[in-house]
Amino acid sequence: MQPSKKFTLRVAIYSIGLLYLAGDLFLFHGPVHQRIQRSRPDSPEAQSAARERGVVATIGGRPIYLSQVERATIESLWLRGKRLEDLTPEQRRTERLAALNELVDHGLLREELQYRQEEYAVSDEEIDAAVKRLASRFANREEMKTELAAEGIDSEQELRFRLAARLQQEKYIEDQLAEHIAVTEEEARSWFEKHHRRFDFPPRVRARHVFLATLNRESDEAEATLRKALDEWNAGSRSFDQLVADLSEDTRSKASGGDLGWMTESRLPADFGEPLFAMSQGERRLLRTKIGWHLVEVTDTRPAEARTFEDARDEVVAALESARRIEMVPQLRKALREDPDAITVHVFTDMIPSE
Repeated sequence: MQPSKKFTLRVAIYSIGLLYLAGDLFLFHGPVHQRIQRSRPDSPEAQSAARERGVVATIGGRPIYLSQVERATIESLWLRGKRLEDLTPEQRRTERLAALNELVDHGLLREELQYRQEEYAVSDEEIDAAVKRLASRFANREEMKTELAAEGIDSEQELRFRLAARLQQEKYIEDQLAEHIAVTEEEARSWFEKHHRRFDFPPRVRARHVFLATLNRESDEAEATLRKALDEWNAGSRSFDQLVADLSEDTRSKASGGDLGWMTESRLPADFGEPLFAMSQGERRLLRTKIGWHLVEVTDTRPAEARTFEDARDEVVAALESARRIEMVPQLRKALREDPDAITVHVFTDMIPSE
């Protein structure tokens, strides 16, 4: 029985289609081949298409965009009191590469934790505390919302989600590093014996003051007011508590009678700390600083004081653990990247600008 003409035509069309498909895939790399290649994250076609979209790295096919690197760079500089526009082109590129490296590491950690959510669960209380710490960096809630919107965080839910992810990563890192950073009693004691001077208490002074600012007042006027107050105090016509209540503009110390508490010189501005530590106990005098005039009395002093290992043990252990943590974190991140079972990472450093 001879096949019908329709059947023969259909076979011929299918054959031509299969021949074209084979040629597209294996010979001349036509649109079908290109589409398949673009769908594979590791293919040159997929990477080229990613670059065209502003992608600077991929983690298992997930993109990191140049805009994300820019935001991360600006935030990192802001936390250190710097601005991108103040840097040289070379420094800008270095900062952006560092930010990209951080984003890649966080992306790998996120992938690692994707199936370990319960193991490193984060409570609502922990997220609440993280939100509170973040809010303390801003003058008000509106300023925080504006800054977060610039980072692509446009809702409270999104903010909490990102903070939870960051807290999970921190828990994972601490868990992985725990046995490597642990400090024994012998190690802590041995280190303290070599570096004990670092933990000595420096000389300390306790003082109280009456403060007048010179921001909206002539310096001579403030000085004259406090000099008169000093004379009245020395004469016994007014008590120090009365002077504080009537004159002092330091709202923080005013409620405690002008008491500034115990201070070390290194923690004070030089224009206040140096003359204060040159005074003797019970001495009263006026001090001029860049913010105003102070009527000061030194109420007590303590000399430098050596500390025993028992006194400083917690600080020693914390210092050693911190040093080891700083050393181990890069090694942990490197291990994640070099793990043969790790997610494939592609980084396009040539996409990072310097302008």
